Amino acid sequence: MSLNTADKIFLVVGLIDFAGIFIVLGICLHMAYTKMDLMLDHLKNSAVLSTLTTLRHGGPWGKLILVGSISGFVTFPHFYLKRGWVSTEDLLGFPAALKRKLVVLQWSALGLIVVMTGLAAVVKLGVV
Repeated sequence: MSLNTADKIFLVVGLIDFAGIFIVLGICLHMAYTKMDLMLDHLKNSAVLSTLTTLRHGGPWGKLILVGSISGFVTFPHFYLKRGWVSTEDLLGFPAALKRKLVVLQWSALGLIVVMTGLAAVVKLGVV
């Protein structure tokens, strides 16, 4: 069975996207196990973090949710500041290098999800 060009492109994009999702999860877990104390120390005045810190002891999934939440706070601060969930001082005092890593992580994950959804739509519509 041979694949036509569209099938090959679809396969390559799907494999790269799938690998990218695992890479993002790995980076997120690495940050959760190495930088969690630093992130929580810089967000100690935020109201929403008091409920999320219990996830710190929830194993790998809890740590993933906590890092994902913190990256959401840093990536979309206006949304959380309007609702009073995050403190302005905490966000201003957050380390720039860590903030940049979290923003890149958040946007990469969102981009990979959009690509995966697009691939699913292509399959559902019967284009490939």
